[in-house]
Amino acid sequence: MAQVKRSAELDAQRLFEGFEELMPFRVHDILLVSSLYDSFILREDGRLNELLIGESLELDLQQIPGITHVSSGAEALARARSEPRFNLIIANLQLSDMDAAELARQVKAAGLNVPVVVLSYDYREIKNFRARNPHTDIERIFLWQGNVRILIAIVKYIEDKRNVRHDTEVMGVPVILVVEDNIRYYSAFLPLIYTELITQSRGLIGEGLNMAHKLVRMRARPKILLSTTYEDAVAKVLTYQDYLLGVVSDIEFPREGVLSPDSGFDLAHMVRSVVADAPIVLQSSRTQFMPRAQAEGVSFLRKRSPTLLLDLRRYLIEQFSFGDFVFRLPDHTEVARAKDLKALERLLHEVPVESVLFHSERNHFSRWLRARTEFALALRLRPRKVSDFADGEALRRDIIESIAEYRAEQSGLLIGDFQAETFKASEGSFLRLGGGSLGGKARGLAFVRHLLHKNGVGSQFAGVRIAVPPTMVLATGIFDEFLGENDLADFAIRCNDDAEIVERFLRATLPAQLTMELLAYLEQVRYPLAVRSSSLLEDSQYQPFTGVYQTFMLPNQDEDVGVRLEQLMDAIKRVYASTFSQHAKAYIRATPYRLEEEKMAVILQRVVGSTHATRFYPDVSGVLRSWNFYPIAPSTSEDGIATVALGLGRAVVDGGKCLMFSPRYPQNLVQFSSVNDMLTNSQSEFWAIDVSEEAADGASPRERKFTLRDAEKDGTLHAVGSTYSPDNDAIYDGMSRVGARVVSFAPILKYGRFPLAPVLETLMKVGEQGLAKPVEIEFAVRLPLDLGEAAEFGFLQMRPLVLSRETEELKLDEVDPAQVLCRSSNVLGNGRISDIRDVVMVDFHRFERAKSFEVADAVSYFNSKLNQEGRPYLLIGVGRWGSNDPWLGIPVEWDQVSGARVIVEAGFRDFRVTPSQGSHFFQNLTAFQVGYFTVNPDAGEGFVDWEWLGDQMPVEERDCVRHLRFETALEVVMNGRANAGVVVKAVVPDLRELPHSSQKMA
Repeated sequence: MAQVKRSAELDAQRLFEGFEELMPFRVHDILLVSSLYDSFILREDGRLNELLIGESLELDLQQIPGITHVSSGAEALARARSEPRFNLIIANLQLSDMDAAELARQVKAAGLNVPVVVLSYDYREIKNFRARNPHTDIERIFLWQGNVRILIAIVKYIEDKRNVRHDTEVMGVPVILVVEDNIRYYSAFLPLIYTELITQSRGLIGEGLNMAHKLVRMRARPKILLSTTYEDAVAKVLTYQDYLLGVVSDIEFPREGVLSPDSGFDLAHMVRSVVADAPIVLQSSRTQFMPRAQAEGVSFLRKRSPTLLLDLRRYLIEQFSFGDFVFRLPDHTEVARAKDLKALERLLHEVPVESVLFHSERNHFSRWLRARTEFALALRLRPRKVSDFADGEALRRDIIESIAEYRAEQSGLLIGDFQAETFKASEGSFLRLGGGSLGGKARGLAFVRHLLHKNGVGSQFAGVRIAVPPTMVLATGIFDEFLGENDLADFAIRCNDDAEIVERFLRATLPAQLTMELLAYLEQVRYPLAVRSSSLLEDSQYQPFTGVYQTFMLPNQDEDVGVRLEQLMDAIKRVYASTFSQHAKAYIRATPYRLEEEKMAVILQRVVGSTHATRFYPDVSGVLRSWNFYPIAPSTSEDGIATVALGLGRAVVDGGKCLMFSPRYPQNLVQFSSVNDMLTNSQSEFWAIDVSEEAADGASPRERKFTLRDAEKDGTLHAVGSTYSPDNDAIYDGMSRVGARVVSFAPILKYGRFPLAPVLETLMKVGEQGLAKPVEIEFAVRLPLDLGEAAEFGFLQMRPLVLSRETEELKLDEVDPAQVLCRSSNVLGNGRISDIRDVVMVDFHRFERAKSFEVADAVSYFNSKLNQEGRPYLLIGVGRWGSNDPWLGIPVEWDQVSGARVIVEAGFRDFRVTPSQGSHFFQNLTAFQVGYFTVNPDAGEGFVDWEWLGDQMPVEERDCVRHLRFETALEVVMNGRANAGVVVKAVVPDLRELPHSSQKMA
């Protein structure tokens, strides 16, 4: 077999022609058993054409893997039986009609030779599933950790597993062995290693010793094999010892069914005995193994290192290589190279016709395009034969026209590439700049464009244009380049000073090419810009990372484009820096993810709105949730809830005074039940971008608060305002009377000046159908300034709305009233929590609103202390938690209360607290499955036994914040269907019928 490898290295022509023999098993068609949203992101996010570019030329791809989506196990089985083209099934753990184990069993029972792979979004669900199903017919379980390249890893894992014996025997393809029994780690390692085999190959093309060497690396990508036990790893080493390129192994993994601390070292000895020069890297979370590894001459990586993946990437950096489309003559003389589709189109005009014919006869164009996942174009070109055309020039014209048509289709609906020399600002544009992923937020916007187009919503309402505002995304590849060029990654991960991180990032320089492209962009764009984060993990299905990263509003008005460029670059750097803020790090620590896995894309988006004097803002901003956690008749939870405000959306997401209504019942406004309620709860100021020359420079956000008097001068209050008459103690719709102005939205919600409620109800249904779950939508509305002009509804963001996953109803009526510490009929959550022995409480009788920030600091102190001790706690406070207005409650950030398992907010004596459903804080509470009680005792809405709490001796006390600890655990019981719950002072035997769980929430 060594002779096979030597001859391949010496005979590049033979290797090139023999490439078609490789990979006899290929994943042509994937059956994806999931929601429409899962199907969309796996096809679109990160644009698989770019993820696959490095390995494209190594494969004679007769057909690029296609993805067919179904939503149930029964449908998957029916399609797999009737359509034998499917050779891979990817499913969630729990389907609508069965679990993955049952699906795999039925696939096998039906005699279908189709591997079933699970892609799960929750590690806890995996552990529970494996405990219930120790032996299944599932090929492998993978964990989604925010990296869309896990799909590439799954496909390549299945293909490599089935092709390795053939490809090594035929062409001596090398093998990398990965030994890891932990699903979380191998789900992170495999995408990284496959990415390195893909991306690092490009850099090595110019470093190859000769063309033959380059083609060997390009045509014969190493296969990756995964083992989870010692016995399987040894068998693979013995089988493929002649081709073993290296080993990446855990140290402690099962041997003879028992976890052994010597498995990794014994495997390393065995590998060295058969392949003396094979590189080996061992990994463990236990650093005591490091000296032994070093003594035995193998590399060691610490699993719990914050830079584990960076360290592994460094270790693999010199392994593999790949390249471009190479135009050749029939004698294989190279005449040109194309790095991308645009270059291919340009070079097709220039290369000799003999080259076009040569590649067309061998389907090289369609193969290369398929590898870049330009599926539609590849399918157009693939069936065409040279004999179908009069001559070579006719063939050339047809290929060029097909590419031009395809690019035109992409620019109209899909995500286009930013081209500085041809860019012109346009309303429908959605562009990307750089390689890598769009990030979660931008991915959601791309999906929104898909849904609006598919459902014909954009022009469904007369006089209203519904669309995503013009957008350009700086993809995550630029973030990686910025960190790499400025040596920032290790520093940012380890630094604990936000100010130092921001200062260091601002001093760093963006890539030179990016600077030139941003300049070209700004020369065409003069409207205000929102510079928004779009990280890999942002707006994911189970950990939405809502409000964790920063957004900056730029007026973009200066006559000097250089000034505007500096402001934009500073904003981009600040968004990058927010990836590593202490707030973000604390959030990520509470998730299954690793900070080094997070990557940041940046969205540059036109701000929806109009200029009024020195202010720029929309007429309406808001957040729509398709599930209402606190429905009041006649509304139901399924009717959803919208929160709206005049001006920019900061008032909504920060939990300020806004208007909430159900799109189905827009005139049923509970918070405006009385004149006093309207005066107390209505918006008294609004946010706008200050576009005046006197505004601060680009070092800080340009958002400012303005009064309703300013809005009245601007003419924007007329569309949302009413008037209070103190003489009659009444509020009148409109603004024709003299009196105090009130933001009531009556002209819109009562008189239909803009069809806001119908639009929201329509988008809510479209969003839920697309994601197959409740959604949260951010939007902004610009009303027309001139007669005949269309109104604009800007669709700014859509993300899955995380709900409690526990569906079992729990009984509350058996609880002894004397044992109740807290009772509420406004509860978010479902389940039972039985392991809380600590309470952090804000004393109702001693709390002063003027000291809200001091109280927030004290709560943060106790949260940090209890987190370090690993003690979950019950948090009880006065007013709205997480409010940006200290007079409405306690202005804490999520990381300041991240250890709380249950949170209670109780109203003031003179102020009825309402849940802040528009705030980022609230979204994070639901994402982390924290029990959430709202209590207004004076209004007869629930109860907190303040007297009992006051009688308890505190462990520690800071001002009015007290830390209590009990020997017996408190009992928290929540009924998610009834939105009711109780906190019990001690475990009550009468609750024994309820299912126990020590988890945060099921």
